[in-house]
This record gives sequence, structure tokens and C-alpha cells, in this order.
Amino acid sequence: MLKTIRSFLSLLLLLSFSLGLQAQEKKEVDHSYKPLTLKLNEDGSKYVRFIMWHQIWLTTNNLSAEDSKLQITPSIRRSRFLAFAQISPRFLILTHFGLNGLNPNNLSSLGSNSDSPQLFLHDAWAEIKINDALYVGGGLHYWKGMTRLANQSTLNFMTLDQSRPFTSWHSLGITDQFARHLGVYAKGNIGKFDYRIALNAPGRSPLAAGANLGTKNNSALAYTGASNVDENGDPVGNMIVEGYFRYNFWDGESTKLPYAVGTYLGKKKVFGIGAGFFAHPNGMYNTETGEHGNVSHFAVDAFLDMPTSGGKGAVNAYASFQNFNYGENYVSRWAGTGTAIYAQLGYLIQSAKLMPYIAYNLGNYEGYEENITSLDVGLNYFLNGHNAKITLEYHQITNDLREGAITDFEDNNTLSQLRLQLHVFL
Repeated sequence: MLKTIRSFLSLLLLLSFSLGLQAQEKKEVDHSYKPLTLKLNEDGSKYVRFIMWHQIWLTTNNLSAEDSKLQITPSIRRSRFLAFAQISPRFLILTHFGLNGLNPNNLSSLGSNSDSPQLFLHDAWAEIKINDALYVGGGLHYWKGMTRLANQSTLNFMTLDQSRPFTSWHSLGITDQFARHLGVYAKGNIGKFDYRIALNAPGRSPLAAGANLGTKNNSALAYTGASNVDENGDPVGNMIVEGYFRYNFWDGESTKLPYAVGTYLGKKKVFGIGAGFFAHPNGMYNTETGEHGNVSHFAVDAFLDMPTSGGKGAVNAYASFQNFNYGENYVSRWAGTGTAIYAQLGYLIQSAKLMPYIAYNLGNYEGYEENITSLDVGLNYFLNGHNAKITLEYHQITNDLREGAITDFEDNNTLSQLRLQLHVFL
């Protein structure tokens, strides 16, 4: 096994070295990136902007499984197309569609007899400007609480991907459509302070209707409050309120779009602290008593991304604390009643175009006897910034029975993988 892993790593290093030589030999080739923008007037204030990206993965099987033999599975983690347009400073429209997680097990023989290879709608919203401090909009949107990573862009991760389990995307597939809710939002900037707040309708997902995934008390709680009327026969649980509030001490960050940058690769000096919340009154339902309960979460976080002295590199650091309350001992698909702590640290070596990093996630949930931990250790190689990069990552999750490869807390409690990604966006 170790011999195979060493061969895998050697292949990556050889590929990186070859690409580096090619870059040196062909310095006359222009690899610079210019946004794909269609100008609708002379000064470009009216425009349509297009963005497209692919993330291609090679993933090993569980290397921690007893007597495991190395297997490598290709997949398309994301294939997306996004467009937004303005014909006036007061109006914006955005549409985003694509697919996620296409792999050999869900391929369609003819491309039409399965959902997996089909594109679906990720975002579709329209927005108007009230004044410089207030914009309002609505639709299928990504203006979320309760942390920076809840609004994470998938174009410029510092790590390979969002940390799994997806505590930052705690509502993913539970009350929303792939981290997007249907609703209305307000956002804006006041000096160095910015905010986003949304009022949404919850989806009725089968993932929410499943049994509690905890191991204590086997409670009768189900996240189906919006699907069940109260004792008077009146509908309840049909509103979610979420928001995020941030103060930037140094450079400001754009809030034109909701997608939070993972790392600026030394191009900005950013330090921000934030706090957020997620509230779903009467969202929980007790199948035995017929009573409803509130779902309420809050979080605080801090983000640092800045060039080092002399501009020879950049440092990236992020930390968050999230408190989840679904109800006693309840464990959801991604989080659970209790707390989750996440931290990441990366350093860009500008001359080598390399960025090693480490990320750690700790979940302490009432419904589990043991803490859930995840560890990601990786290396980014930037061929052309975030527009073209290769990432190799060691990924490990411990004590999370929601992962199919983990079956107990003693003999088989760890999932560990090597993951290699080619990421290109234009």
C-alpha cells in the first residue's frame, strides 16, 4: 500500500515538474486571464459576465480499511456555468446551473435515463439597489448565514473543497437545494461593515424526513416541522431567517455577489471578523408527541488573508465556532445539536507557485458518544492562479457513522483518502 501511495505522489511531483519546465520554455505564451465579459455600451457599465468551471477528481478508496487494495475513481466534482448581467447600476440578474458529483456509479448509459448527468439550477435571482447601503433581491439565492464559509465560493478554495462533514453548509439538502434557499434577501455595506440577511421558505427534503442519525436515546425528532400542521391544524414551520454580519479591519471585500473568496493569493490584505445565525421556528417535529420545536444556530468566525513581507508569499488563516440546536440528542446529515469548531491555515510560496495547507474540523454532538473529527492536509500547485491549479489532499474523517465507509467507533471508525483535483475556470 505504502509503495503504491509513494508512486502516486511521485507521479504528481513529476507532473508538476514537467509543467514547470514547460512554463519556463514558453515564456512568450500569454496565459493571462481576462474575464469573459460582453460589454453592452462603450464604457462597459452595461454588461453580461460569463463564468464556467470544471473540477475533475481522482479519489482513492478508504485507505484505512483493513486489507484495503488501492483503487482510484475518477469523478466530476463540479461542472458549472454562471452568468450575471447589469443594464443599470440599480438592477442585477444572475443565473447559475451545473452538476455535482458525477462518477462511474451514477453515469447514465445514454445521458438521459438518469438524473446524475443532468444540469440543474443552482442560483436564479434578481436584485435592485435601494441606496448604497441597501440592496434587496429574491429567488433561488446563496445569500446565507451563518459563517463566511456558508457563502464559500467554489472557484477559489484555499483547501481542495469545503470541509466535510459540511457543517458550514449545514442546511445543504435538508431545507434547501444544494445550499440555496428560495426566498428574499437584503445586503449592503456601511463603511467597513457589511451584512446579509434572508427570509426563506424551507424545502421538504427526504433527507430531513429521515430518522435521527444519533446513537443516544433514538429520539422521535424529525426535521419535518414545515410538513406537519400544529395541534390546531394550522401550518407552521414555513419560515427560515438567516444572516451574517462582518467587519473588515483592512481591505474591504466585494459584496456584489455572495461568493466568499477562499484566498486572494497575496493580492489583498484582509482581516475580518463575523457573526451569524440561522433560525427555523417550529422546524423540528416530534413524531411521537406531535409537538413542534425550534431550530436555532449561531456562529462567530475570523478570516485573515494577506501578503507576507516583500511580497514573496501569502498567509491564509480562518477559524469558526458554530453552535447548533436542533433538539435533544438530534444529529442531522451534516451537523447536530452541539458545537463544531473549524480552522485552516495555508502559506503561499510565490516563487514555486505552491501553497501547502492544513484544515481541521471538530464536532461535539449530544447524539454521539465520541467527537467527530476531520483532517485535510494538502498542496495547491497554481499553474495560473485559481484559473488553473492542481491540488493533492489527504482527507480523513473519524467517528462519523454518517459516512458509509465508517461502520462503528472501534474496529472501523476512520475514512482516509487521497484526492487529486484539476481545477480550471474561465
